Amino acid sequence: MKLSKLLMAATAAAVLASPLGVSAAEVKKIGLAVPNLQADFFNQIKLGVEKYAKEKGLEVVVVDAKNDTATQVSQVQDLMTQDIDAFIYIPAGAAAAAVPTRLAREAGIPVINVDRVPEGAPGDTFIAGESVESAYAVCKHIIEKAGGSGKMAIIHGQKGTTPEVDRFTGCKRAIDEAKGVELVDQQWSNMWSADEGFSIAQNMLQANPEITIIFGQADGLAMGAAKAVDVANLSDKVIIGGYDGDVSALEYLAKCNGPFIATATQSTQKMGVLAVESALAVAAGQKVEERQTPNAVLTTCENAPEFVKNHP
Repeated sequence: MKLSKLLMAATAAAVLASPLGVSAAEVKKIGLAVPNLQADFFNQIKLGVEKYAKEKGLEVVVVDAKNDTATQVSQVQDLMTQDIDAFIYIPAGAAAAAVPTRLAREAGIPVINVDRVPEGAPGDTFIAGESVESAYAVCKHIIEKAGGSGKMAIIHGQKGTTPEVDRFTGCKRAIDEAKGVELVDQQWSNMWSADEGFSIAQNMLQANPEITIIFGQADGLAMGAAKAVDVANLSDKVIIGGYDGDVSALEYLAKCNGPFIATATQSTQKMGVLAVESALAVAAGQKVEERQTPNAVLTTCENAPEFVKNHP
């Protein structure tokens, strides 16, 4: 079904829905909509939600949009027919991101946004790592390790999403502070994936062979870039930073060997726990903060082993 038809159907559903509302005691089933479970970052959030919900005796219904906004709108429409009592929502993209929030609101269901907030239709709270300062810390670190100068490239995440915008803001500040660094290339991914990171980095290095610093806005992108650098035999010349603290990235960093040297480890499972706690609090009529911000910690080979052992 085309996105336009889904939007029309969603609007009709919202009009027909009745704002019944729920209380914390009545929350038995939670809907969790995620962009892409192939990404470890979203899997970690899912694990946090499911583990804590199980402790509370709650059922969780998970839908995976595979990074397609039209699919996500359709999935959320279906969730609304499954008697969910709260909705944890990570938008699959910027387009049509407001529709699922509106559907849940019309049904009187608490809406908890995680990692990304739909423009114009925020939920009851927004839970996300502090992307600006932590991206600044990662980029400042890799720039320093490169000697404070060099040609730099950024592999962005999905254009227009909250983390993509915030991580660029933080990294750009570090670049602007380093007078010897020139940002020579920027390209955007759709899936934040290692395959995209590999192909984009290859293109960047072919177009700008003097690149010595790369920031991948997600660990998948950084891992893909590291592979491209290895293939080009440039591992001793290029320094790479990532973001998220994915398990595979942390294991890579813990070896202290390779061009990928730093990331920002997010408290992903804690974010899942906070999402469930917030859903229960909103359902009980309690006040929750508009923005909840678990820390993201600069991670290098020195402290990566502790996160491999115990991921937050």
